[in-house]
Amino acid sequence: MKLSIIIPVYNEQNTILQILEKINNINFIKKEIIIVDDCSNDKTIDHLKKLSKKDYKIYYHDINLGKGAAIQTGKKFITGDIVIIQDADLEYDPKDYKLLVQPIVSGKAEVVYGSRVLDKRRYSLKSFSSIYRIFFNHLLTIFSNVMNNQNLTDAHTCYKTFSTELFNSIDLNENDFSFCPEITTKIAKKGIRIKEVPIEYYGRSYKEGKKINILDGFKALFTIIRYRFLK
Repeated sequence: MKLSIIIPVYNEQNTILQILEKINNINFIKKEIIIVDDCSNDKTIDHLKKLSKKDYKIYYHDINLGKGAAIQTGKKFITGDIVIIQDADLEYDPKDYKLLVQPIVSGKAEVVYGSRVLDKRRYSLKSFSSIYRIFFNHLLTIFSNVMNNQNLTDAHTCYKTFSTELFNSIDLNENDFSFCPEITTKIAKKGIRIKEVPIEYYGRSYKEGKKINILDGFKALFTIIRYRFLK
């Protein structure tokens, strides 16, 4: 059994090496690490070019296309049995991989999301903007549940884990953060229930490099409607 970890990266010079160290400390399963740099303009690429090609699959976009586009690029190169999406910041901790992977390994689920709010003792918020984003995410999750007949607590979490067979069966089109509502809606249309497990979350501020904003939230609403009814 092998885990494919797709890491979309954009301007994460301060965290990329730290998150890779955390991932490399995970030893319960064989893994491949697929990094896709989305045309960073800080020192991220300098860090990536120093990494061993034997230990990492690294790909570069010539222009900035978005998180969804980076995931689509990484998807082309997965060879594992299970796929997980990992942000390059330090908001999500790879020590939760075992919780996320186990239901798929045991055959109890095809897709598992890591919920930031199932166990509120496990997340840390550094600013008012973090609290605001969690609140808006809750509203988006309610809307997603109503549209998709799911019962999720955190539809827009980064930690999404899939059997490779399921992941490869889904055509992805959204290049930006709308990847999240797109794939959730497409999974729901297949009649598949999404399992959730509690994860730890360390929300960062915009000053620290947070990139998603309120416009992405409104776009998520329309993405859910579009893929639920029009595609």
